[in-house]
Parts: sequence; structure tokens; C-alpha cells
Amino acid sequence: MLIDCDTCTARGAACAGCVVSALLDRPSPVATLTPDEQYAIEVFARAGFDVEVLPTPPPPPVRLATRRRRRRVA
Repeated sequence: MLIDCDTCTARGAACAGCVVSALLDRPSPVATLTPDEQYAIEVFARAGFDVEVLPTPPPPPVRLATRRRRRRVA
């Protein structure tokens, strides 16, 4: 069986509920896009551009401020 997302008739908003996404056990980065962003990607894809949605990198770790003790020197 060959599954080609480029020729899928339900492409776009239906990708989040696609059984292929469930089988691969990876959340689709398209699922987190707004409808306007999905429309823009669809326009670029129909214009012939190769479109790939990259996952958002995790935010950098937050460093908590540490309080330093001051020593009195006599």
C-alpha cells in the first residue's frame, strides 16, 4: 500500500485526525497551526512550492536566580 499525503483529498485540517498520523505515533505539527496558517501552506503547496512544517523547538531552560551570601570582612 502506498500512502501519499500530497494527493490526499482530506489534506489540511483533517491531517490531525488522519489514521496515518496515529499509526506513526507522532503528533502532526500541522495540528497546532491556525486556519490562516494552514490556508497559507495550502496556497504555497498548490503554487508548486515544497512545503514542510517544522516542529517548534522547545524553549530554553529557565535559570532560577540564586541568592549569594555576602561575607563581611573585618
